[in-house]
Amino acid sequence: MSDKQKVLFLCTGNSCRSQMAEGIARKLYSEKLSIESAGIEKHGMNPYAMKVMEEIGIDISSHSSKTLEDTGMDFDCVITVCDHAKESCPEFSGQTNIIHFPFPDPPKLAAKKDDEEEKLNCYRGVRDEIYDKMNEVIAAIV
Repeated sequence: MSDKQKVLFLCTGNSCRSQMAEGIARKLYSEKLSIESAGIEKHGMNPYAMKVMEEIGIDISSHSSKTLEDTGMDFDCVITVCDHAKESCPEFSGQTNIIHFPFPDPPKLAAKKDDEEEKLNCYRGVRDEIYDKMNEVIAAIV
């Protein structure tokens, strides 16, 4: 039985932000934490998110979009990475620490971009913001 803290990154569709946060957190903190991600709904894996994560050496292509019910875990800490997830966050036991670290929605940012590289830059920006904020996120937990 592991005594690692169980951490969940929660967003709306578990297709982008929570998946990127999970991948980054696993790369940086998998020795200290048990890390999952989920969504209020399942939206499938975002191919742009997978591509920009691969650019920094993090492969999330084997991840799958899932809901909280699919995780089958109790969590010590739930980190909502978007406002919708915060507003829709289900009730957890009194022991679960819920923290809100919102990040912009890459698909929404990229929606009005015509150029493929401009779209990817929207995802890169959010990925980098998540990466840069991860130490602060984890410090709030441990």
